[in-house]
Amino acid sequence: MSAVTSKLRDDGILVVTMAQPPVNALSVQGWFDVAEALNAVAANPAVKVVILRAEGKGFNAGVDIKEMQNTIGFDALIGANKGCFAAFKAVYECAVPVIAAVNGFCVGGGVGLVACCDVAIGANDATFALSEAKLGLIPATIGPYVVSAIGARQARRYFLTGERFDAAEAYRIGLLHEMVTDDAALDEAVGEVIDALLGNGPAALAECKQLIGAVAWKPLSLAVIEDTAQRITRVRASEEGREGMTAFLEKRKPGWIQGA
Repeated sequence: MSAVTSKLRDDGILVVTMAQPPVNALSVQGWFDVAEALNAVAANPAVKVVILRAEGKGFNAGVDIKEMQNTIGFDALIGANKGCFAAFKAVYECAVPVIAAVNGFCVGGGVGLVACCDVAIGANDATFALSEAKLGLIPATIGPYVVSAIGARQARRYFLTGERFDAAEAYRIGLLHEMVTDDAALDEAVGEVIDALLGNGPAALAECKQLIGAVAWKPLSLAVIEDTAQRITRVRASEEGREGMTAFLEKRKPGWIQGA
């Protein structure tokens, strides 16, 4: 049985579940399975939103240390790490919004997955750690995504100390967008975000994701300004853009909303 399962709901929500008990420390194949599930979204226009969740008492505890311990040689280690890299890249670049529903223990690569998601919501019993340095390692593969999420200042502390922090701290430093009381509230909060996403133009959502990648960390140059002007002109002239503005003026729901 795969450590990662995917189920597409009737409403277009793809639920990707990590299920490698007890704490979802994924094998190399498990990481490739995450990547495969997310990469498949591009070929399936029925998928509107992805939920990344986990079974058991932990969201994700990174790589399977026992498996990695038995991986010997530089080339073999590079190959093993490619699974993690593929998963992070697939989540971060997914064509549709990805929501992390975080429960329980989240460490190392698990924190990387949360940082890659567009929206991250956690139960208040979730705990986090970037503990690579405790093993004599570094959080290299997840580094760009985590630094993007929490900033270099917070990364300096948690990369270096490896200390565990709670959901309240994860929320404070920007790793989580929202913190809720329990698993039931987690499902409810995820549902509310999905409702908000489904009210927006699907092509616009994809364009928004691309826009963020195009302008983040770049100086406000003439080239950036020109690029944004080109983007809004193209989107405004698109079929979805015209439908959205027409629906607004006609005081009706746009065609992409079911039952409009």
